[in-house]
Parts: sequence; structure tokens; C-alpha cells
Amino acid sequence: MEAKRQKRLTTKVGVVVAKRSAKTLRVMVERLERHPLYKKTIKRRKVFLVHDEHEKCQVGDLVRIVETRPISKLKRWRVAEIIGLASREIETESETEKNEGGLT
Repeated sequence: MEAKRQKRLTTKVGVVVAKRSAKTLRVMVERLERHPLYKKTIKRRKVFLVHDEHEKCQVGDLVRIVETRPISKLKRWRVAEIIGLASREIETESETEKNEGGLT
């Protein structure tokens, strides 16, 4: 019996730049590449449409995406894991009371 060959999964790391529709994210992936003639390092950016099954990602999160079967016309990637969370400002009730108290 032959053992099944595992496919190499293509993964990329990027930042969530938009979350407009249900279960779909736009993730921007940056990579550095050298110019063939001038040897200058150039930053290249590409935006991928990514499937987020559990809808846990927010704009600004750092995520790892993995290539998958076609999910829709443009979605070929899904979220593998959330690496870093975006800084979210959380206001407490005491802070809002202080701000309101100073204005009146």
C-alpha cells in the first residue's frame, strides 16, 4: 500500500485591510524583492480575498492564510490562524464619565 503524498500548502502572512461582506476578508501581503538591474529592494503588495469561516478576524489583525480550493470566483485562500490582534481601544465607563463631566 502506498502512503498518501501530502501536498505542500502555500502560506502567506498579511494584514487584514477590509471586512465588508460576511465571511470574506481582504488581506494585504507585502514582500520584498530586488530589482534585477538596479539591485534596489522594492516592496511589493498584493491583496487577496480570504475566507474567514468563524468571522473572528478584525481589520488590522495579522493573519496567516493558506491556499485552498476555489470557494468563489475570486476567493482561493482561507485563514489558517490569527497571529497578532489589532490594537483595539476599549473605553471604560469611568473614562467616558470623566470626559462628559469636564464638558458641562
